[in-house]
Amino acid sequence: MRITDVSVELVDLPAQPVFRWRRGLPGSEGPAVGGILRVHTDDGLYGEAHTRRGAILQDLVERRIREDLLGRDPSHRELLWHRLWELDRIEEFPIYVLGLVDTALWDLAGKAAGLPVHQLLGTYRESIPAYASTATFASVEEYLDVAEQCLEAGFAAIKLHAWGDAREDARLCQKLREKTGDAVPLMYDGSAAFDLADAVYLGEALSEAGYTWYEEPMREFSVTAYRRLAERVSVPLLVAETSDGAHMNAADFIASGAAGSVRTSAQYKAGITGAMRVAHLAESFLLRAEVHGSGIVNAHLCMAIPNTTYYESFVLTNPVVREPSVGSDGLLRAPTAPGVGWDQEGWSGGVALPRS
Repeated sequence: MRITDVSVELVDLPAQPVFRWRRGLPGSEGPAVGGILRVHTDDGLYGEAHTRRGAILQDLVERRIREDLLGRDPSHRELLWHRLWELDRIEEFPIYVLGLVDTALWDLAGKAAGLPVHQLLGTYRESIPAYASTATFASVEEYLDVAEQCLEAGFAAIKLHAWGDAREDARLCQKLREKTGDAVPLMYDGSAAFDLADAVYLGEALSEAGYTWYEEPMREFSVTAYRRLAERVSVPLLVAETSDGAHMNAADFIASGAAGSVRTSAQYKAGITGAMRVAHLAESFLLRAEVHGSGIVNAHLCMAIPNTTYYESFVLTNPVVREPSVGSDGLLRAPTAPGVGWDQEGWSGGVALPRS
């Protein structure tokens, strides 16, 4: 089997549900032009991957990527994964582009084998608890109301995206703990809002409230700052979410002593191949690799990675609307269609998902 073409179909995407992230960050997007990357073969099969950034992807495919892939064997995923890094050296690709070809190749392999991708990776589980990952709401009272709805909807845990003010967010986190009691796992995501001093202040409050993890409180450019934060707070830091370099960068966080656990995903870790590298790296240090983000590609990762504990399911609105792929029991079940299963019933596809 050989690659005969690499194409990008531009698709009009509707506006996302209206939601906000922390102060200083844009929230929901209006209508967008997405893209579906397809890797075609001489057997008539193709694999695909989705993005909200269709025009950017189309430009890079036409100028850099297509020519390098033509005529190659699509089963040589390791080689082609390294080829994308070589091309990235010439032109810094957006972090989400690095993994699109790899995801399409895994989709193709699954279709050729008649198996879902998680089975090709080696299935570890067939269901996993989902946690409610909130957007940013207006007040402490609204968060507490949303949290109650999330627990009633069956979610196993709750993660807050709050306002980005260390003192306001600390108060919210402690109020939520008071409401839920000690039995409900709670997490907090700072979306890189803080410097080291404010990150320490908030981290001490999360430690006192028994939070399960403290995610991306600072920009991930300085591993040293994260090491110093880890020395000052007892809440486990969940690190290396948006940092470039996949397993190579995650290794520096771990080696520095900054990692309570690490993030992995297809979007930010160079596709499925990169995400699994990060997971195996973390496992070698007896650390968890928590899968970042919703969507069917990350669902496959959740089923294949032993050292992950939850599926991230976004809660963007009040009243709470549970993602269709999450059951009333709060469980996400393994995709069953061959390949990624972009069109599998119960999934909305990957192009319109929010990013936290």
